[in-house]
Amino acid sequence: MIRKARIDDVKAIHGLLMHTDEHDALVLPRSFSQLYSHLRDFVVAVDDDDKVIGCCALSLIWENLAEIRSLVVLPAHRGKQLGRQLVETCLRESVTLGILKVYTLTEETSFFAHLGFVEEGMESLNQKIFIDCLNCPRFPDHCNEVAMIINL
Repeated sequence: MIRKARIDDVKAIHGLLMHTDEHDALVLPRSFSQLYSHLRDFVVAVDDDDKVIGCCALSLIWENLAEIRSLVVLPAHRGKQLGRQLVETCLRESVTLGILKVYTLTEETSFFAHLGFVEEGMESLNQKIFIDCLNCPRFPDHCNEVAMIINL
């Protein structure tokens, strides 16, 4: 099941994002402070026992731009369309908010291409560069991410 994240999910989300090597994920870790501040951005996938097994966030960047970020699904639960459901839930929320342009930075281009995202030059994402990329330890020389955009 996919649902909005709740305060008692923060530790599980943090665990997903902090153990990216263990889960073969390619996401940047987030601090507890960041997660509490942006909890409303997150949706989670939960198993039958309501245990968090995946997460994704929709981050509002500007009046006409949002970002899909922090997408992780535990390896044991991959192949069940949970990643797709998490992203699609975020995209529906973006439409509800009136934001029809959504991007992601990813190394998993085929996954996002199947969802309708297309590659875009990083130069079109000036807001993102100033918000997050300048503070990222991978920027600029070690970043392998590709910008992908979908117009809803």
